[in-house]
Amino acid sequence: MARLKEKYDTDIRPALQEKFGITNAMAIPRLRKLVISMGVGEAKDDKARMETALKQLTMIAGQKPVIMRAKKSVSNFKLREGQPVGLKVTLRRERMYEFLDRLVSLAIPRVKDFRGLNPSGFDGRGNYNMGLSEQSIFPEIDPASITFIQGMNISFETSAESDEQARELLLQIGMPFRTN
Repeated sequence: MARLKEKYDTDIRPALQEKFGITNAMAIPRLRKLVISMGVGEAKDDKARMETALKQLTMIAGQKPVIMRAKKSVSNFKLREGQPVGLKVTLRRERMYEFLDRLVSLAIPRVKDFRGLNPSGFDGRGNYNMGLSEQSIFPEIDPASITFIQGMNISFETSAESDEQARELLLQIGMPFRTN
């Protein structure tokens, strides 16, 4: 069992249940899934860039990503329908908790000039979105092998009914939010 999953079951669930006065055990906020996405728009000119991004995201997530393709042609961007423009991977259960543990304990502390995560990244329904500007903060990526800097977006889908419950869940997990 993942270390963070065990912590959630033993410490975080009871704390959330007590704090919000939840009587039904199934109504306690939990993480449903994490979605990691990378926009690789430069891949339309350089096929090797997509391959490199695919390998790196596979190493980071521990699961092979899906290649996202353009839905429409856009002449201003020299983009044709069906061209690869990004990567996406959805993590659930054990892999989600393993990735989140690595994100909180290893990757986020390695961000340069880090002042905390933006607390306004919640969508009003208990989900949180954050962005990372480079892939080199993950220990799986060898800094010497990086040929280009690639950012990514991470979306956290929770079962929380409000942003307050989702924020408390993520705080309990260890997400370092900025205090304004």
